[in-house]
Amino acid sequence: MLATMDVTTALQQRVSTRRFRPDPVDEQTVRELLEVARWSPSGGNLQPWRVVVVAGEERQAVVDLARQTQAEGRDGGGEEFPVYPSPLHEPYRTRRFAMGEQMYAVLGIPREDKPGRLAHVARNFEFFGAPVGVFFVVDRRLGHGQWAHLGMFMQSLALAATERGLATCFQEFWGVVRAPLAEHFGLDEHHTVYCGMALGHADEHEVNRLRTERAPVEEFAELRGF
Repeated sequence: MLATMDVTTALQQRVSTRRFRPDPVDEQTVRELLEVARWSPSGGNLQPWRVVVVAGEERQAVVDLARQTQAEGRDGGGEEFPVYPSPLHEPYRTRRFAMGEQMYAVLGIPREDKPGRLAHVARNFEFFGAPVGVFFVVDRRLGHGQWAHLGMFMQSLALAATERGLATCFQEFWGVVRAPLAEHFGLDEHHTVYCGMALGHADEHEVNRLRTERAPVEEFAELRGF
């Protein structure tokens, strides 16, 4: 029986998990998560999301595809929708830097260990060991509003997973191979992979207990007329 969890608790407990146990997540559970997430809001009820979920041999196929693309030095289409603008301005640059320093300190990878840091980043292509990968697909012809609505769907899916004791990690890193993924999934010319998500059971590694800081309400909000 599903244990209930309030939204506040789910938001506070959800983290980007970067070490997973190999325990499988069954198809029925994935379907239940999607059943919940499909009630996410979207302007005009467009529901501008498509999802490709991989496990087992299909999961391994996309892992191998990503590794091969990188090994061959092929352009995977990552520059079309970059994750961060360049240069990244303040206060965003400092926030990103601080998060990275916290994470690598917990992992025990010093700044001068460039190969070690690159090896950790490359684990994105293994879903950090999670048994299930979720890819979020969007129609290129849609506007920024619909991309935002896709983000609400993604958040809903992650919170539903948290409620069920599962862990997730959103992975925009998969965007560096979005073109080969689109071909592999048989997407038409109008659709593209936005990002991926690792889904599974968190292991006991300290990195999964990392809680990054959040700006106080006073820093980002103005409350007027109260």
